[in-house]
Amino acid sequence: MKRRNQRGITLLELLIAITIMALLSAGILYAMRVGVGAMEKTNDRFLKNRRVLGVEKALAAQIAGLMPVTVECLGASGAPGGKAVMFQGDPLSMRFVSSYSLQEGARGYPKLLEFTVITGENGNGVRLIVNELPYSGPYSIRGACVGTQADPVTGQPAPLFIPISPRPDSFILADKLAAVRFLYRDEIPPPLLERWYPKWMFNKLPSAVRIEMVPLETGAANLHVTTTTIPIRITANPMLTYAD
Repeated sequence: MKRRNQRGITLLELLIAITIMALLSAGILYAMRVGVGAMEKTNDRFLKNRRVLGVEKALAAQIAGLMPVTVECLGASGAPGGKAVMFQGDPLSMRFVSSYSLQEGARGYPKLLEFTVITGENGNGVRLIVNELPYSGPYSIRGACVGTQADPVTGQPAPLFIPISPRPDSFILADKLAAVRFLYRDEIPPPLLERWYPKWMFNKLPSAVRIEMVPLETGAANLHVTTTTIPIRITANPMLTYAD
């Protein structure tokens, strides 16, 4: 009686099979890592773009809620020096009273908003922050205006305001920026119609505010906040006194 020929798996074949499986597993793991990395980058860009849109929306809401109020400026030796429009506009800072705040939205009490640019974390770029201080009338902002200087166009006194400093409760509106600059629009007669100033030195409200922000990180997939122009739609003159 003949015995059947039986063939098993040799050690060499087993090693080849294990090597192929290891190579396939390594390829699959590498592809998964690449896919996860690409998804994380996409999510990161998406979140950055959402933050950019959030900054624009917050600034638009705060400036849209600007209230035309006056402030009592200090004169010599702390004596009253006359009233001025409560609006401070500098290249790196801005201050005004608004009915909209980040904490309470449009349903809370008016706030004195103080925007300023400070150095970023670990000296990396700059960030735009805002202070929200309660406003309960002209007396609550007394001391913000420390004097006056001559208006460069009309020669009339223009208010001088104290510098804006960061506080422990400051909100970070935008971070990781290379530069930030504020510009202010003044409507003038034809043929020019308008003029932009890096520093607002008029005892009236500007017709619009432009915020220029340059991000530290650039790329085709990133939504850049380069220029945001927000009109100020206030028709009331806070310097006029109306009879009852």
